[in-house]
Amino acid sequence: MVTQPMRVVVKDLEKKFIDSRKQEVTALRNINLTIEEEEFVVLVGPSGCGKSTLLNIVAGLLSPSSGEIYFEGLEGNKRPKMSVVFQEVALFPWRTVYENVVFGLEERGASKEEQREKGKYYIDMVGLAGFENAYPKQLSGGMRQRAGIARALAVEPDLLLMDEPFSALDAQTRTIMQEELLSIWNRRRLSTLYVTHNIDEAVFLGDRVIVMSRRPGEIKETIRIDLPKLGRKDEKYRHDFDRYSDQIWNLIRHEAQEALVEEV
Repeated sequence: MVTQPMRVVVKDLEKKFIDSRKQEVTALRNINLTIEEEEFVVLVGPSGCGKSTLLNIVAGLLSPSSGEIYFEGLEGNKRPKMSVVFQEVALFPWRTVYENVVFGLEERGASKEEQREKGKYYIDMVGLAGFENAYPKQLSGGMRQRAGIARALAVEPDLLLMDEPFSALDAQTRTIMQEELLSIWNRRRLSTLYVTHNIDEAVFLGDRVIVMSRRPGEIKETIRIDLPKLGRKDEKYRHDFDRYSDQIWNLIRHEAQEALVEEV
């Protein structure tokens, strides 16, 4: 139960690991950030900067080597309810859309009535009404992502974590899904941490964009996007939108080019 506005605090976080050559590698260093209640924070940076590692640590899927993550505003210092949406949606192929969406509710022991109520509500919210009984193989990529988002929302998390959820989609579907996500966010106002390589996507979605450096990943700059949450791609905001995109690109251009050379 949230007793006051929830705040995610990452303090002095560092993550090291041993690579395939048995050498110690520092993936993240000196990470300090907060996610405020109802804030949409986007992580962006060149390949290998540790964006996904940071998200996985916040999710509790990885442990930091040092530093801490804590959550203010939760009764008894409990961890918040969290949902994670990955690039690969990983729907259960043997379960229908409805059965996938209510899976988390089942695991938490929700009644059949609550499952039906919330399942219908979130399936309708993501635009999949009429596909409740379809199986994942019968859905397009965008529809599978919608089902994954509905599953994440159905447990009504305090914090939503999204790791490049639209990167495998074609450009048109990706644009539609970005707009759908903003529409959903506008109704649910979830605290969100979102990872992307796409700078325009970061500017389109984020309240704040956190730009990270190459490994060891550090926070290079934090940019507040001072534009209305909805309609950012309207012509009247085009100049400001492009200015933010150029600012972010100029921060990561050199390191992104270096990362590309190393991958060749």
